[in-house]
Amino acid sequence: MISGKYKNTVFLLLVLILLVTIVIAGSLGSARIPFPDVVKIFISPILDTGDSIRNTSKIIIWKIRLPRIILTVIAGMGLGISGAVFQGIFRNPMANPYILGISSGAAFGVTLGMTMGLQITFLGIGAIPISAFIGAISASIIVYLISGGGRDILPLLLSGIAMGFLLSAMMSLLMYFNRSQLENIVYWTMGSFNAANWQKVTITAPVILSGSIFIMIFARDLNLMILGEDSANSLGISVKKSRLIFLLVSTIITASAVAVSGVIGFVGLIVPHAMRIITGPDHRTLIPYSMLGGAILLLVSDTIARTIIAPTEIPVGIVTSLLGAPFFLFLLNRMRNPK
Repeated sequence: MISGKYKNTVFLLLVLILLVTIVIAGSLGSARIPFPDVVKIFISPILDTGDSIRNTSKIIIWKIRLPRIILTVIAGMGLGISGAVFQGIFRNPMANPYILGISSGAAFGVTLGMTMGLQITFLGIGAIPISAFIGAISASIIVYLISGGGRDILPLLLSGIAMGFLLSAMMSLLMYFNRSQLENIVYWTMGSFNAANWQKVTITAPVILSGSIFIMIFARDLNLMILGEDSANSLGISVKKSRLIFLLVSTIITASAVAVSGVIGFVGLIVPHAMRIITGPDHRTLIPYSMLGGAILLLVSDTIARTIIAPTEIPVGIVTSLLGAPFFLFLLNRMRNPK
């Protein structure tokens, strides 16, 4: 763990890394745009510096790459902060944002929507994101009710695992009888931001950012919950009420991220681990660090996914798994051999 006097420096360094990654992501792609031009385009609404830049470059940045970059950053922040919260609530380093059946619920919702040929839209958002969000939230509610209202951690965890298996089986059954949609369903479950647009940004960003701010404000309560129910109650914290609120907010954040990105693994699992090395277990610092770490990891992964074999794009979930699995093994080895 880094000493307190260096934590602010590291945080600012992470912010700088994120900003640099955003510029790099804006530059790279099938059409390469010079770094200085990308910076000028980004700041042109404020400083009016874009007169000398080609209109084609402006269109590529503003209409294609920037909404995708922002959506990726927002989703990464959401998965990072949700991972930290779920690991804190369950007091389990293996917990992740999908632990309540969120990913299985989203995948089942998308599978059901595709096989039924749903054409609904809401504020410019198509049927697939809407189906994913509804499926994720519905699965989480069912898990919560089955587990007895989340009074105890173990029934909640086991209910989430059971719901995940059940929905995966139902999804496989739908795919078996609707093979024409098989490719689309499988591709969605691998995760992608290729359908990003400003409508998704304007709907997703307020949900994830407001939820994240709420969690940061009450991060102290999460610290007290980790001490145990008796200790937390003696300090004036209602563990059951606080757990329910944290679960609800984190589930909404995760469902919002999954709805626009598909199922993306490892971000919410490894980022809190990595940030905990820097900040220690205090959630008042772990939460914002996890947000930044999640944003950086997912943006780097998405940039690799869309540029490594451009113009062909590979699912971002594959990249996060390729990057995350070795790093997770490193973290496990470090936990076993801390010296």
